Amino acid sequence: MKDDSRLVMTELFDAPKRRVVPVLVPMPAPTPYSYAVPDGVTVTPGSIVQVPLGPRQVVGVVWDGPEDQTVNPKKLRDITKVFDCPPLDQNMRSFLHWVAAYTLSPPGYVARMALRAPAAFDPEPMIEGLRFTGYKPERITPARERVLELAADGLSWTKSGLAHASGVSPSVVDGLTKQGAFEQVFLPPPPLVAPPDPDYMVHRLAGPQLEASQDILATLAKGGFSVSLIDGVTGSGKTEVYFEAIAETLRRGKQVLILLPEIALTANFLERFQDRFGSKPGEWHSDLATRTRERVWRQVSTGDIRVVAGARSALFLPFEDLGLIIVDEEHDPAFKQEDRVFYNARDMAVVRARISGFPVILVSATPSVESQVNCNAGRYHLVHLPTRFADAAMPDLHLVDMRRHPPERGGFLSPVLVRAIGKTVERGEQALLFLNRRGYAPLTLCRVCGHRFQCPQCSSWLVEHRFRNQIQCHQCGYNEPTPNACPECGTLDHLVACGPGVERIAEEVEKHFPDKRTLVLSSDLGGVKRLRLELEAIAQGEADIVVGTQLVAKGHNFPLMTLVGIVDADIGLSNGDPRAAERTFQLLSQVTGRAGRTGRKSHGLLQTFQPQHPVMQALVSGDASAFYEREIGERERAALPPYGRLVSIIVSADNRAEAEGHARALRLAAPSGTDIAILGPAEAPLALIRGRHRFRLLVHGRRSSDMQGFVRAMLQNGPKERKSIQVQVDVDPQSFL
Repeated sequence: MKDDSRLVMTELFDAPKRRVVPVLVPMPAPTPYSYAVPDGVTVTPGSIVQVPLGPRQVVGVVWDGPEDQTVNPKKLRDITKVFDCPPLDQNMRSFLHWVAAYTLSPPGYVARMALRAPAAFDPEPMIEGLRFTGYKPERITPARERVLELAADGLSWTKSGLAHASGVSPSVVDGLTKQGAFEQVFLPPPPLVAPPDPDYMVHRLAGPQLEASQDILATLAKGGFSVSLIDGVTGSGKTEVYFEAIAETLRRGKQVLILLPEIALTANFLERFQDRFGSKPGEWHSDLATRTRERVWRQVSTGDIRVVAGARSALFLPFEDLGLIIVDEEHDPAFKQEDRVFYNARDMAVVRARISGFPVILVSATPSVESQVNCNAGRYHLVHLPTRFADAAMPDLHLVDMRRHPPERGGFLSPVLVRAIGKTVERGEQALLFLNRRGYAPLTLCRVCGHRFQCPQCSSWLVEHRFRNQIQCHQCGYNEPTPNACPECGTLDHLVACGPGVERIAEEVEKHFPDKRTLVLSSDLGGVKRLRLELEAIAQGEADIVVGTQLVAKGHNFPLMTLVGIVDADIGLSNGDPRAAERTFQLLSQVTGRAGRTGRKSHGLLQTFQPQHPVMQALVSGDASAFYEREIGERERAALPPYGRLVSIIVSADNRAEAEGHARALRLAAPSGTDIAILGPAEAPLALIRGRHRFRLLVHGRRSSDMQGFVRAMLQNGPKERKSIQVQVDVDPQSFL
């Protein structure tokens, strides 16, 4: 008995100690949690696993760091499953860690962006197939002969594929299978998209396009990390130039990511890609079906999908061997995510490329000031396309001074613009009217008592949407039927719409041109499928006059479009955004660039009350360099980005006093003795959203300032967040509302 107990003690002492590994879970915890690795299970950093978290099972990723030797594995919960998928490699983990540290976001939230397709972590199920056994039945019909002839090479087929290729019904294949001509096999699932062929349809570039392409290819040939900016006017062939870079990357066996601001709406881009490479790229955006997203995630991680065209979240896909990132329309605000993890996909694309050591190409007709400054400093390589493809002329732009040429009473279109529209459509060409304001009118009020319809949950007016017979809040989505009487004084039929939206402009257009086809293009009017159909209809000439919001500025090609009218060119200049001038210049340049892309003589008319404003003068003169020089100079003098750095901190609470008190306490907790300044707290311009009161602190420092360290210390030293209080940190903010 004594000898037996000694033997048991020896076995326990000699038994190998189970491993303890850090696992990053999708929670706002600052560090990974420790889990025990069950006996017989192998995990490495980057392995995607399932672990218990409270009463739930969640997906996590085994993280870098030393294994905790101080914790008894018996006191820890076990990893419950290791998924059969490629682990996140070292470069991807380094990228996720960098994003979390830079944006001051919980690492688990950042990792969750790379793990958004849980059903994709296990391999796709095999599919049933058939293979020819060599046996030929005695009775052979012409249909059977075709099937056997096609299958004689010994390759495996699906039943439907073999029947379709042979031109027979599936029952013919079933009959041959029953007689022993085919045996059942299991085949891997087919790729979601066919591999692109870099030599499928090579376009012969010439002139500036050829020079730009050679310049880009020479940069790629050097290898390693680099950033190139393709700066070309609208219609200059920038896409064809970077297609050549994609082709060269594919020839080298690498994967490619193309980031687009509105991938769900750019059917034209997908078709152009297919024309060049023989197949479409894999798509990644929020409108994809769940099953499709899962297959894209899986096939990107295994390398079966070679090119992805996607929205900003595609940057967090786990590519097997990524070798190039393209950021098209790099200036577009849509690349900034402002929810949970605040990041700019353009900037993070550069970081991901630098960590992995491959090139990134930024593309825009109106580059951001930040990219211009980086080119001037030699950090980015500039490739310039000064003219349109095939020497097509840029639109001839003119300002319409609304003080001298006011619209008719109750209208918003100057007689100058109305006459130009009439001449354009009479020639069988198209006119585009741009107003970046959805709905019918931004404000509805009562003529009798002055009551204004405001959202009960937000400090914003309710926008009338006459097509839907609703008034709606564009912040929280609150809506109600358009009333007939004032809820304040009860007066009937005395509500008046103030200001125009695209629906109201369309109404005015129809009064002037009742026999012409008018189409309103706005994200309010249907889903992605409908918008794609409408864009296709415009491109085919099925509309005479298009009235649209900023959707029309997203790189579309409308062959018959020869007139662009900007209804309110000043609209973007009337807020406190330090990027207001830059964004107005970019947006209006992009919109007017929709005209004359196929070589037809084209015009642009900009209705403005500020014709002498530098932005208006830069637009009509076509002197973009002068605008950028002036804007860069103002940024430098004010130490604004990219010469300075900003961090926006929004404190929100159900109670106004509680939000303000927490914001003031945060300011008092900020480190002293630094060159970093804090502005505020002050009520945010949108002081109430979804019933929550909002106060803003704006942290301003030099380019070299340790902004992350400063804000991190302020948050750690400040009052702890309570359930009723939320603190949002936005490093490098794009929005100041």
